[in-house]
Amino acid sequence: MPAPRFSNRLGWDLAPNRLTQLLDEKRSAGAPILDLTESNPTTAEFAYSRDEILSALADPGWLRYQPSAAGLPAARAAVSAYYAGALGRQVAPDRILLTASTSEAYALVFKLLADPGDEVLAPSPSYPLFEYLAGLDCVRVVQYPLVYHGRWNIDFDALARSVTARSRAVVVVNPNNPTGSFLKQSELGPLIALCRERNLALISDEVFADYLLDNQVDDKAAVVRSLTGIDEILTFCLSGLSKVAGLPQLKLGWIATGGPGPDREKASERLELIADTYLSVSAPVQWAAPSLLGLRAQLQRQILDRVRDNRRVLSGQIGAASPWSLLSTEGGWYAVLEAPRIRTEEDWALHLLAQENVLVQPGFFFDFEREAFLVVSLLTPEGVFREGIRRILAQA
Repeated sequence: MPAPRFSNRLGWDLAPNRLTQLLDEKRSAGAPILDLTESNPTTAEFAYSRDEILSALADPGWLRYQPSAAGLPAARAAVSAYYAGALGRQVAPDRILLTASTSEAYALVFKLLADPGDEVLAPSPSYPLFEYLAGLDCVRVVQYPLVYHGRWNIDFDALARSVTARSRAVVVVNPNNPTGSFLKQSELGPLIALCRERNLALISDEVFADYLLDNQVDDKAAVVRSLTGIDEILTFCLSGLSKVAGLPQLKLGWIATGGPGPDREKASERLELIADTYLSVSAPVQWAAPSLLGLRAQLQRQILDRVRDNRRVLSGQIGAASPWSLLSTEGGWYAVLEAPRIRTEEDWALHLLAQENVLVQPGFFFDFEREAFLVVSLLTPEGVFREGIRRILAQA
């Protein structure tokens, strides 16, 4: 019998990597793993407002099906209020379109902007999901570098060289995952100018925008918290409940569209058409959105306290004479360690898991351009984090 035919857009290697294989073996053997990759807030020992969350989902209004391509007005108004309250940005509800997740928001924007074979420019290092999201829409990702000189910045010369006739958009992740770097005010003008000159849309992934680490930023006015409100070029700002409210299981994301009036209106009409084809956002979470967004502050305080405390522990354990170094950050949930180059990143990750039962992510997962970087999650419960870091730094 001939082999089944599958789409070329699914041509990735599905075999587990060496780190995944070793982790499976360790867990099967019952080894006590110190997981320093924890990114799920619902399993990271935070106190959720359980009764209030359940009460929000009990609204009987959703029992009646009222399909709305862009999302229910009350839910969009709640997202608008979030921007005003959390980020000081005025985003009208009619500029907001709800999605089932930020990943789906990317998919809708890619469908809107790109034909098969077109390109989007995405930062490196960054979260590895872009290749999959773009590939599923037959769009090609072209990376542009972020450079580190004590702080992370866009390499604008390299970005400009990456633009081709098939480029359709520039993606910024603000703050970046995993570097934690925000776009700087000094970078915003050149970025807008490049996009306007080359007729590129700007896609801003802002899921971690609430998690500015004040104690890591000398001048808060120098960082750009959100790209909402930009009217010079077509702009799509993405976020969702997953990080804003620490509720990844309640699938709700959104797109806030900006840009020149006629262009923005055309984009919004087409996004609604795409969304209307799927109608993927569930009614219960839309009805609950005002309450859920209203609960975000309590959890965000816990997360920010955890992130700050763990980074303080990490920084305090790295002495001046240590062969390890900690890269600077401005926000988000992650920290980047530069490891001694006595091993490759992969070998470091494998060694730490095999010998110390400590799980970290190697830098090449995020397309760091050189060796040797390890990424750890500051969301990890404090006791696990402290012991895991102690074991890591004892290795050289």
